[in-house]
Amino acid sequence: MSVIVNDTGFHEEDWNAPMVVLTDLAYHKGAIDLAHTDDPTVLKSQIDQLQLIRVAFPTFSDGRAFTIARRLRMMGYKGRLRANGPVIADQYTMARRVGFDEVEIPVELALRQPVEQWTFRTDWRANDYQAKLRA
Repeated sequence: MSVIVNDTGFHEEDWNAPMVVLTDLAYHKGAIDLAHTDDPTVLKSQIDQLQLIRVAFPTFSDGRAFTIARRLRMMGYKGRLRANGPVIADQYTMARRVGFDEVEIPVELALRQPVEQWTFRTDWRANDYQAKLRA
C-alpha cells in the first residue's frame, strides 16, 4: 500500500490502468514507471501519449529522480508526474519545483510524517529564491 501526497494532502491511488517499465514502452496504456537511472529522452517520441509518469526514488538521499523530473518538463511533458518512494516531507518543496505533481510514499512513512508535515510545505512557490533573482 501507498499514499499519494499532493498540495491538498493525503489521497488514495486513483490511477487504474497498468503501468509499464521503460523496456515495455511499446505496450504502455498511458502510464510508465521510470527508474532513477533511466534516460528520460527515450520517451521523446511518445511523450504526448503518456498521462502519468512515475519516477522511482530508491532512497530519500538519492536525488537523481529530481533531475529526471526537470528534464521531462523541459522536454514538454504536460501530464501527471509522480515521485515514488521514500521521499520525505522536507523534500516536497523541491519535488514540486522540479515538476512533480505528486509524491507516492509508503504507508509507514505517512504514519511517521503526518499530513500536516506535508501540507506545511504546499506554499512551495512562496520562497523560491531563484525566481526572485530572475525578477
